[in-house]
Amino acid sequence: MSWSWTLYRYLAVQFLIGVTVVYSLFLVMAFSIDIVDLLNRTAGHNVPGATAVGMALLQLPNLGQKMLPFAILLGGVFTFVKLSRSRELVATRAAGVSAWDFLLPPLTVAVFIGVFAVTVFTPVAARMFSEFAGLEARYVKGEESQLSVSINGLWLRQGDEHQQSVIHALRVAQQGEHLEDVVVFLYGANDHFTGRIDARSAQLHERYWVLNDAFVSGASGSPVHHDSYSLPTTLTPQQIIESSTSPDALSFWDLPGYIRAAQQAGFSATRYQIYLYSLYTLPALFAAMVFMAASFSLRFGRDAGIARVVLFSAAAGFGVFFFQDLTNVLGRSGAVPVLLAAVAPALASIMIGMTLVFSQEDG
Repeated sequence: MSWSWTLYRYLAVQFLIGVTVVYSLFLVMAFSIDIVDLLNRTAGHNVPGATAVGMALLQLPNLGQKMLPFAILLGGVFTFVKLSRSRELVATRAAGVSAWDFLLPPLTVAVFIGVFAVTVFTPVAARMFSEFAGLEARYVKGEESQLSVSINGLWLRQGDEHQQSVIHALRVAQQGEHLEDVVVFLYGANDHFTGRIDARSAQLHERYWVLNDAFVSGASGSPVHHDSYSLPTTLTPQQIIESSTSPDALSFWDLPGYIRAAQQAGFSATRYQIYLYSLYTLPALFAAMVFMAASFSLRFGRDAGIARVVLFSAAAGFGVFFFQDLTNVLGRSGAVPVLLAAVAPALASIMIGMTLVFSQEDG
C-alpha cells in the first residue's frame, strides 16, 4: 500500500539520521582523544603540530570503522526512543504494524551501510591507515624497519638514517627467520648505494644475519665470495612478525591476494583470514545491532527510563566487542576454526537480538 511505502521511507530516514548524529559525535570524540594522545607521544621528537594533526586525520577513518557497530546500536536506540516519546511508534503499532514490519526499514539501511562500509569505506580507511602507520613508525617509534610480502617474495628493510639494508628473498621459513635466494642492497646516508650481497640463504641470529654462500659486491660491482657472511641487524623474530602489514592497512579488495601471497611466502595468514571473514559478516553484525536497539527501546516505551536503555545498550555493545575480541584470539591460536572465529560474533549477536525482539513482541 502507498501508506506502507511512505511509512517505511520515513522510518529509514529517521534511522539514518539517528545513526549519522551518533556517529558524528563518536568521530569528534575519537579525533579529540587521538590528537591529544599523538601530541603527547610526539612530544620531544621535534614533530610539528600540523604533522600530528595530519596523523590524527589519517587514523580517523580506521577508528571510525571500529566504531560503526556502536553507532548503529546507539543510533537505533536514539531513533526508536525518539519515536516512542513522540508517540509515533505507538500510533504505528495501533495501525497494525508489527515490530517486524517497522524494523524492516532500519534493517535494510543497516545492511546497506554494512555493504558500503566493506566495499567502499574500508579501502579508503586502509589506505589512510597505511600512511599513518608509516608516519607513526618514523616520527613516534623512530623505526625504519618494514616488511612487505608480495607475489614476488619477501621485501624487508632495516637500519636507520645512517645505514640501511633492503633484503629480498624468494622463499621464507620459520616465520621470517630463515630466508632463501637472498639479495641484500646496502645503502649509506641519504640513500647512497654502497653495495650488494647475493646469498643462497640467510638465518637470523641475535643482532645479525648469517648469509651462507654469499657474494659481496661494493659500489664498483666487484664480487667477493664468502662461505658465511654476517650482516648486522637490530631486528628480532618478534619484530619481523609484528612488522608485517596490519590487516587494517589492507583494502577489502586486496586481502584475498595478500593472503595467498603471505601463505606462499611462508607466513601465517590466520589474522588476515579472520579479518576478511569478519568483513564478510559486517552487514549481518549491523543488522544484529538494530535488533538489540529495538529490544531495549521497546522496554523504554513500557517500563524503563532512557538511562536504563542507554546503559543496557552500551553493555550489549561492549559485550559484542569483547566476544569478538575473544573469538579472534581463539582463532589466531588455532583453538577454533578461522571461519567460526570470524562469523561467530555476528551470528550470535543476530540470534540474541532476534530472540529479544521476539520475546517482547510475541512473548
